[in-house]
Amino acid sequence: MLTEQDIEHFRTQGYLLPGRQLFPEEKLSRLEQIFNEHLADKGDKLSDELDTPHYRDERLLEFLLSDEVLDIIEQLIGPDIALWSSHFISKDPRTGRATPWHEDSAFWEGRFDSYDNIVTIWLALEDGSFKENGCMRVIPGTHLNGGFSEGYEPADITTQTFHAELGGVDEDQAVYFELKRGEFSMHDGRIVHGAAANTSDIRRTGYTMRYFPSSVKMQDVPQNEGWRIWLARGRDLAGNSYANVPANA
Repeated sequence: MLTEQDIEHFRTQGYLLPGRQLFPEEKLSRLEQIFNEHLADKGDKLSDELDTPHYRDERLLEFLLSDEVLDIIEQLIGPDIALWSSHFISKDPRTGRATPWHEDSAFWEGRFDSYDNIVTIWLALEDGSFKENGCMRVIPGTHLNGGFSEGYEPADITTQTFHAELGGVDEDQAVYFELKRGEFSMHDGRIVHGAAANTSDIRRTGYTMRYFPSSVKMQDVPQNEGWRIWLARGRDLAGNSYANVPANA
């Protein structure tokens, strides 16, 4: 469980590094095996493009809807929780692309009616995540700016994972999320963050799990067409449609 100091740090700084394991070893090993199956079946996709794997593999719902995860999320956003997305992100040795500075919320504009309580857990798989293999880094406190900064510039997707990068970021302020295998970080969807390319011989792999309060409405817009969300815990408070709840429930 999070302490009051942990929760206050997340509120003011926009991130948290609990410094402990999320899942027991047996469960973590099973998740890593599932990742390796998805990696082997990725076809023409790059290793960092394995988005929403739980759509195709219901085994991942054991992890996404687990008490280990939801007990932590509940302390930050309340007891009524929706699962928004998940993503295997793997940076191959020496070739893994950089992730440009950005706010997640900037790429979600128009998809929700509120953005101030969307929380992502980033779980380190395999050998962990360090500066050398392109760990995530954040600019503390930038979530308080609202999540829709101006100053995005075109980025080269052959070397970067996104088509746009937020310019003018003071990298000297960055906090690096160095995580051992099985450890996790948490960040607010509005915080400025990114990651350097993997210049090491060690693959960097993480699994992101993203949640929002069920009081937030997912809007009826083209960007959300075909998107599936789950009621992870508690009640629906906004009239959303869920993959795991019948429409007439």
